[in-house]
Amino acid sequence: MLTMRQKKAITAEVGARYIKATKKGKGKILEEFCATAGYNRTYAARILRNSPGKVLGYSRIGGRKVKYVIGKAKKAKRVRNRIYTYDVFLALKKIWTIFDFICSKRLKPFMAEAIEKLTKHNEIDISPEVEKKLLKISESSIDRLLKPEKEAYRLGKGRKGTKPGTLLKKAIPIRTFADWNEKKPGFIEADLVGHDGGSSSGDFAQSLNFVDILTGWDESAACINKAQVHVFKAIKTLSDRFPFKIAGIDSDNGSEFINAHMLRYCVENKITFTRSRAHKKNDSCFVEQKNYSIVRRAVGYLRYDTQEEVDILNELYIYLGFYTNFFQPVVKLVSKTRTGSKVSKKYDQAKTPYRRVLECSDIDDKIKEKLKTKYDSLNPAELKRKISVLQDRLLKLNALKQKVGRDLLVDEKPYEYILT
Repeated sequence: MLTMRQKKAITAEVGARYIKATKKGKGKILEEFCATAGYNRTYAARILRNSPGKVLGYSRIGGRKVKYVIGKAKKAKRVRNRIYTYDVFLALKKIWTIFDFICSKRLKPFMAEAIEKLTKHNEIDISPEVEKKLLKISESSIDRLLKPEKEAYRLGKGRKGTKPGTLLKKAIPIRTFADWNEKKPGFIEADLVGHDGGSSSGDFAQSLNFVDILTGWDESAACINKAQVHVFKAIKTLSDRFPFKIAGIDSDNGSEFINAHMLRYCVENKITFTRSRAHKKNDSCFVEQKNYSIVRRAVGYLRYDTQEEVDILNELYIYLGFYTNFFQPVVKLVSKTRTGSKVSKKYDQAKTPYRRVLECSDIDDKIKEKLKTKYDSLNPAELKRKISVLQDRLLKLNALKQKVGRDLLVDEKPYEYILT
């Protein structure tokens, strides 16, 4: 007599042959199986038909085809040791936070420099093993590790406050996006970012943003309003702050730029002055993207309309200039090809504006040496802390200003009048 375990083993072996056999072959297999196991023919045929490995049918679940198999053993899940352990995650998270939560495509090429800089200033303390893993980590692994930490920020859109300057337009040529083919540093796009807080009434602060097309070097300065005298003063401040000579300025059609003071300044300093087409933001695409990624991300969409707030903004922009130009890698578009409806874009490796300046052969070596000295003295984590302190001061000033305004409104006017 065969034991039950022996019968199951025989059934599994014979059943695999029985399912694949022809009708005539199944008859012979069935006779042999009944003689061996001692089953009657009907029962033997049934258990051989339903032996492990038989496909019962197919169905679709969520668009995926699923096969149903009788008694098929589940595959053991492969267990792999984690390469990037928790200590690697903590180090990566700290570096990512210090450098303003940049994406993996910008962080990966900058990782070695970031570790070297932060270690020099004693901002991080990591083991050689963790450092080795961080240096070889891929972009997709960075995204996978940081996925739980990422949060979606949804900010409101700013308002356009440009009023056209009709005078002197004929004296200032138009330059479109297609004309920007400057291969030398010093050709600047300029734009104003208004801090109206959602209400365009009255005067409010403006941030002037300068970005160099070739290197991506960006500088910002704040002024109390859009009056020509204040904007022109900010223009001269940024021109002096740029590490290399400005060769050209391209602005929009606002009267704060299109005026006699600006034109005379450019002529005297041998600066090419051009303007974009009206209602064509893509003509100033370089500075438009920096308006959000630098100015809006740093100071938000609140209303700033006091001199104290402007002073804080100007102090913040000094630290922000060092932080973004020396420690924020950016990618530049190399080529764009269209195949039917598909557009393929290729970008170069992420580099900081500082590194692009060092690689530029048209910039004097004395300027590069001066920038290297400045770079050696900077601590990105300390810059980040100073920027955060000034951002907190702006938030507190704004909250205090709103509270005082509400208190004055309640004191001066009857409550019933406010409701109406």
